[in-house]
Amino acid sequence: MSEYAKDVLVTTEWVADHGKDAGVRVVEVDVDTAAYEEGHIEGAVGWNWDTQLCDGITRDITPKDQFEALLGASGIDNDTQVVLYGDNNNWFAAWAYWQLKIYGHNQIKLVNGGRQKWVAEGRPLTTDVPSAEAKVYQASDPDLSIRAFYPLVEDTRQAANGALVDVRSPDEFTGRIIAPPGLPETAQRAGHIPGAASIPWGQAMNEDHTFKSAEKLKELYEGNGITADKNVIAYCRIGERSSHTWFVLNELLGYPHVRNYDGSWTEWGNIVGAAISNPSKA
Repeated sequence: MSEYAKDVLVTTEWVADHGKDAGVRVVEVDVDTAAYEEGHIEGAVGWNWDTQLCDGITRDITPKDQFEALLGASGIDNDTQVVLYGDNNNWFAAWAYWQLKIYGHNQIKLVNGGRQKWVAEGRPLTTDVPSAEAKVYQASDPDLSIRAFYPLVEDTRQAANGALVDVRSPDEFTGRIIAPPGLPETAQRAGHIPGAASIPWGQAMNEDHTFKSAEKLKELYEGNGITADKNVIAYCRIGERSSHTWFVLNELLGYPHVRNYDGSWTEWGNIVGAAISNPSKA
């Protein structure tokens, strides 16, 4: 994995060999919150993105004290190597990775290929839930340098050195649909933030669910005007797909100024007066 800017990926083979080592905690985070109970990597704990990795009352990421409690109950302390994986090409595993970085945990890896590659290789799953010895975890104050809020997005879209990446599907970007079918979090208006580049998150992936090479990723983003010298903000619908693109740009390519706008389209598309572009109605 040395071709990437940072050493942030492990293989499925590494997990099979080292996932239960002392000081390592494997964590599964899925879009399908029932998947963990149906079968997971032996020794892995499961986090529910909908109840444990967000605050549904304030529409925010997990508060610091609750994050500390979650990690401690999962057998994770400040020295633990956390190894994340999940379904849908690691969407919510990347969401968890981004939150761990916000709260100052730097010993994190993502399993390249995620749950899908593990299953495709015929590797075993278990329904046994591991017993985790409770630990004390102390999170840092939130590092907001990797997170964007609405005012900054508005400023960035109008700045000469700003670049927005819309990682949703082409139909969402053009305003043909507001949200993928069956997903409840939505907005009143369809379209995209004016000036944003449309680079769907899946374009960063190989067919086996692993990330494309650094060379191919660089070609993809630079070819769409997303270069390392710019202040880049990625967004999607609720922030999980854009955390995946944040991971690609910040961690794999080493772009120095990348933020995830987790308010994303559910916020922007509902704000009175926020500028939108809707090609489907042109």
